[in-house]
Amino acid sequence: MSATSGIGLSEELVSDFSRAVTSRDVRFLKISIRNETLVSDGTFPSQASLESDLAKLNTLLEDNIPAYVLVRLDDPPTEWLSVHYVPDTAKVRDKMLYASTRNTLTKGLGSTHFTDTIFATSKDDVTPAAYAAHKRHVAAPAPMSAREKEMADVLAAEKQAGGGAYGSSRARQNHIGTGVGLKWSPDVEDAVKELATADNRLVTITIDPSSETAVLKGTEDSTADELGDKLPPSDPTFAFFAWSPAGRQRQIVFIYSCPSSSPIKHRMLYSSGSSSVYQAAKALLPPNLLAGRKIETSDPKELNDSLLQAELAHSNNTSPTPTPGVTEETKSFARPRGPARRYVH
Repeated sequence: MSATSGIGLSEELVSDFSRAVTSRDVRFLKISIRNETLVSDGTFPSQASLESDLAKLNTLLEDNIPAYVLVRLDDPPTEWLSVHYVPDTAKVRDKMLYASTRNTLTKGLGSTHFTDTIFATSKDDVTPAAYAAHKRHVAAPAPMSAREKEMADVLAAEKQAGGGAYGSSRARQNHIGTGVGLKWSPDVEDAVKELATADNRLVTITIDPSSETAVLKGTEDSTADELGDKLPPSDPTFAFFAWSPAGRQRQIVFIYSCPSSSPIKHRMLYSSGSSSVYQAAKALLPPNLLAGRKIETSDPKELNDSLLQAELAHSNNTSPTPTPGVTEETKSFARPRGPARRYVH
């Protein structure tokens, strides 16, 4: 916070501004610092619109001498713009004096009158074009970092995803309303349904971010050991794999692959849609055919038969295996002993 200069407002300045506020026919009130006091340096009437009058403002300013100019706005006319004009060519002492006094000026006249401020270092900063550029800058959203921009895009996508229950005749929304409300095209549904009678068949699905639609990327034959080479190494993907392992019941495995190198916007979009895609597929397939455990990976290269065996075997172990030679005993609750009885002799 800059220190104040200790300079006060003259009675004439306070009176001139009060009349300008009441009359509403004053466009500019120029203010200067003289003899350690803020004084009125002239009022100038409204002649046309604000933009037209601003074209004349530079004639009221001097090239090397700072000044304040209070400008009445058109909409609404009760509000004022405070222009702090401190040219680069001004003396250093004057620059410091005007910089440390500007808050005193607006507070002394009533801060509620002033809804905008312009800091000008040349006459070119107070032209109609410069004022228009200033208003565009004020109205523009605050600048964001690349990460903040990605997060904002994701939030906007999630908000937009809560639309109606049905899309067009060629795109139906998913059956379960959890997570991002993805729409499923008929070819995606058909490919997933066909897995019910297929063996060693892989269906890959991607999301079109612009339309929030599940898109069929491809269907192909594959073994479990080939999965790592058939999923994209740098883009998120949903996959359904019809798997018939030796000695085990045939299952359809849901795989959510999300490489860490993929854009954060895509990672969040796929993460939000993962549950709804799984539930929608579960509704399309015969009961108990879709594996209860979802396979999630950030490196598709690690997918192989051994990993699937281990993951799905883990999901089937719903109860802990007892340790050999150890029997469990059910003991009744042992009530704690109370304090020892004391005898008084």
